[in-house]
Amino acid sequence: MTLVTGLMAALLLQTSAPPAGTAAADPPYVCDSCEEWNRPQAAFRLHANSYYVGTQGLGAILIKTSGGLILIDGGLPQSAARISANIRALGLRVQDVKLILNSHAHYDHAGGIARLQRESGAAVAASPSSAFALHAGRPTPDDPQFGKDGSEGAFPKVANVRVLKDREAIVLGDTAVTPHFTPGHTPGGTTWTWPSCEAGKCINLVYADSLNAVSLDGFRFLGGGSTKDPSSVFKRSIETVRALPCDVLVSVHPGFSGLFDKLTKRQTQTVPDPLIDPDACKAYATSALDRLETRLKAERDGTVK
Repeated sequence: MTLVTGLMAALLLQTSAPPAGTAAADPPYVCDSCEEWNRPQAAFRLHANSYYVGTQGLGAILIKTSGGLILIDGGLPQSAARISANIRALGLRVQDVKLILNSHAHYDHAGGIARLQRESGAAVAASPSSAFALHAGRPTPDDPQFGKDGSEGAFPKVANVRVLKDREAIVLGDTAVTPHFTPGHTPGGTTWTWPSCEAGKCINLVYADSLNAVSLDGFRFLGGGSTKDPSSVFKRSIETVRALPCDVLVSVHPGFSGLFDKLTKRQTQTVPDPLIDPDACKAYATSALDRLETRLKAERDGTVK
């Protein structure tokens, strides 16, 4: 039995799970950037059977396999309807989504998962920390953006989340998707990779988690220099992304990987495909490390709250 088959069987055993196609809208999340992040974006093909189905500011990836659809991320609660519409615009059915995965459990990437799960009947799987947060509907207490009372950043709770292991490939039909745990922005952050094959040629697709060192007041990435020092953990995650085989990169906030600039260039240039850039992950990691070092300097200088 494959991991996905086991996940789906376990989900079906949960009699409390609502039937697919009966999803009601969850209340929208309100934030300063939410309207901008949630602006509609037409779905488009990344490569072969991999598609972008997110909004202008929040990534969501759809992978078509011989065993059904895999969806990665759900955006804001109000993004779920846009993601569903994009799936249908590709001529596909939301009810054929068999597995929903998550980059990290913040309201802007996990907020729409509960509704998308209800609509599709899909299994949901995540890293141990993210699974805990998805089930609780809020960041974990060790998250840099965990509020004092635990309610800040809350999002709709997700039922029946299964726990994944680092780098344990998830197989659905003819496609294997691999989670690479990249904690730092959140404790459960996960970057996803999979091969995308067309006409006998395969390339490596990467959906990279956020590597931004941002936090609520009072959190410090600088620690005591131990293996659990948040800054050391973050740096290891950045190096993990840097080392990935990487031909097409999409970041959870697509602007950080220049996705739409490449898409615009694709309108006038198809060969070589502007989305294919073997150095994209290295560049993404370098920028992330620069931002982390800037944050650590501010902590040393005492200029952050």
